[in-house]
Amino acid sequence: MKTITVKDLINRFSLEVLAGEEHLDRKITTNRAHRPGLEFVGYFDFFPTELVQVLGVKELTFLKRLSDEEQKLRIGNIVNYHPPCFIITAQQEPLRYLMEYCIQEGIPLLRTDDDPTSEFIRKMDAYLLKTLAPEMAIHGVCVNVSGIGVLLRGKSGIGKSETAHTLIRRGHRLVADDIVTLKKLGPQTLLGTHDNSTRELLALRSIGLVNVVRLYGREAFQDQSRIVLDIELTKWEEDSLNNELELEPQFTDYMGVKIPHIEIQLQPGRDVAGLIEAAANNWYLQREGYSAAEEFSKRLGIDHE
Repeated sequence: MKTITVKDLINRFSLEVLAGEEHLDRKITTNRAHRPGLEFVGYFDFFPTELVQVLGVKELTFLKRLSDEEQKLRIGNIVNYHPPCFIITAQQEPLRYLMEYCIQEGIPLLRTDDDPTSEFIRKMDAYLLKTLAPEMAIHGVCVNVSGIGVLLRGKSGIGKSETAHTLIRRGHRLVADDIVTLKKLGPQTLLGTHDNSTRELLALRSIGLVNVVRLYGREAFQDQSRIVLDIELTKWEEDSLNNELELEPQFTDYMGVKIPHIEIQLQPGRDVAGLIEAAANNWYLQREGYSAAEEFSKRLGIDHE
């Protein structure tokens, strides 16, 4: 399981430490935050104790209206569950008992700048989702073609990087070469990115490493892209290409996310980059509900199954 520490969160969002300075190594393992509401009125049946607890204006205003004894009781009840940390938003002043309990229990108490609570939570959830997402590394190339992420796979020397170079020259973007890091952001969402060491670099046989940003400008590269196509480059085999009007969908499974899979065979003279562009554009059309095979069948007056 991937984790980050409270200190990582502090550094990322420039948070102020109000208490618990000696316990900033506490682990955060979940990819979202929680605003305690029902918990302050004594309902703890579904309290997500493993989440970062965020206290906004609503929560602190409610607590301030309580008597000292009620504040002490209700804050103590939540602190006793030992969440990773508490974060007070919008430069609000911490309550006395919140400070005391966090110091006593060794729980970091942090404070944000003047960002609204909802905006801060949105930013933090996005950061936690990407940082704590399950991930894997594969050998290949990731490019953004017409706005969508495409994985190029195949045996070493098959021409993945050279194909990516052609696509870049046609106005598309490199995401990663050689090692592609895949992050699962949801049941149907796979993000492709680089491992930092090869950022902006493309390895071309007989040429060596090239920096695509230096060669072709900033538009030739982007840090990440959602993966929607998995394309495998293979050697040409006679009489092995499927010439059906519409191919049976094939998929590659990455950490439980199924990505449409296409095989493209290489042969001198074939416009492989053009075929990849066609596959990307065809994916867009299929998402909109269009099928060229169905249209062709209708023109012929036959049923398409």
